[in-house]
Amino acid sequence: MSEQLTRDEFVDTMETMLEGQLRALRSLRGGRRREKAAADTVGKKSNIAIVEDILRDAKSPLHINEIISRAKKKHGATLKRESIVSALTKKVLDRRTFCRTGRNEFALIGSEEGGR
Repeated sequence: MSEQLTRDEFVDTMETMLEGQLRALRSLRGGRRREKAAADTVGKKSNIAIVEDILRDAKSPLHINEIISRAKKKHGATLKRESIVSALTKKVLDRRTFCRTGRNEFALIGSEEGGR
């Protein structure tokens, strides 16, 4: 099965990739910035881990707007729509954790309605 990316999904994916590269370059600088970044992330879950928790609790596919709303309520996390859709799209393409069940609707692979 071949899913084609929309222009927006492609741009979101590229943006996420470039943000990751920028973080990697900044980490090479070392020093105080690196120490501060490490201190800020201790004990925090990644956005993808938060989405995975939300979908696991839901036990069914959710639209991105609902995922973002639940992330704010349950985890106090403000997810950027474009970034999280981009990250999820990449995860959908690797076919390990997430699947797309509709337009901007995602589920965990193997969940009741999202399994493949």
